[in-house]
Amino acid sequence: MFTTIFLQASSQESIMNMLPFIAMIGVFYFLIIRPQMKRQKKEKQFQTTIKKGIKVVTSSGIHGKITEINDSDNTVTIETGAGKIKFERSAISMELSKKYNTTEKK
Repeated sequence: MFTTIFLQASSQESIMNMLPFIAMIGVFYFLIIRPQMKRQKKEKQFQTTIKKGIKVVTSSGIHGKITEINDSDNTVTIETGAGKIKFERSAISMELSKKYNTTEKK
């Protein structure tokens, strides 16, 4: 008899107790996980469409100009102030903006 009453009460209460956790998962997904996935997708698309001659920044913060792209081993050669350095394509973080390039020439 007590078991039946306990099971009926716990099924209704368990749903109510789980609602905050479900809401937290939803908030985490829409505020943290989804934007990060969009950023990663955009960065991956950029890395596949890089061209010779554009100015880029690597994930380690090195600025340079792409001088050579080698598709067979997925690397690029970047010319920096110190010389030419070979990087993995995935190490390229972003392209320098046009605005930054015009102020740099002055």
